[in-house]
Amino acid sequence: MFTKILIPVDGSEGSWRALSTAVQLGEKFASELLVVNVIQPYNNAALLAVPLDHATITQGNNELEKVGDKVLEMAEERLADYPHKIEFTLEVGHPSERIIALAKKANADAIVIGSRGLSGIAEFFLGSVSSKVSQYASVPVLIVK
Repeated sequence: MFTKILIPVDGSEGSWRALSTAVQLGEKFASELLVVNVIQPYNNAALLAVPLDHATITQGNNELEKVGDKVLEMAEERLADYPHKIEFTLEVGHPSERIIALAKKANADAIVIGSRGLSGIAEFFLGSVSSKVSQYASVPVLIVK
């Protein structure tokens, strides 16, 4: 039923619960897991709020990539005993857009995502990533609370 499950992780408790749920599904259906961390680099809106030079922006984006890699390492540790294929990837861009695009590109059968991530108050104003993914994904989306 689910041959490939995509799981976005951001280091939040919600994403770890989603990963645990995906493992249970994956074990039941012998699924491949595709674990993704999406980093959203500094953009023009951030630049309007605080003037930054190019070197500072580049350094900030490099730090975000390091954090993303660390989150994926943590996920890898949590999946050490998973008996089926696992793939890890770091994506750059808007989280909901990258998750949906990756699910399509990778031919994922389902997405398992936490209901709340690290976005905090921005989630209230912009709409949560899980909400956008569930609205626009072409595959089933399981939102884990």
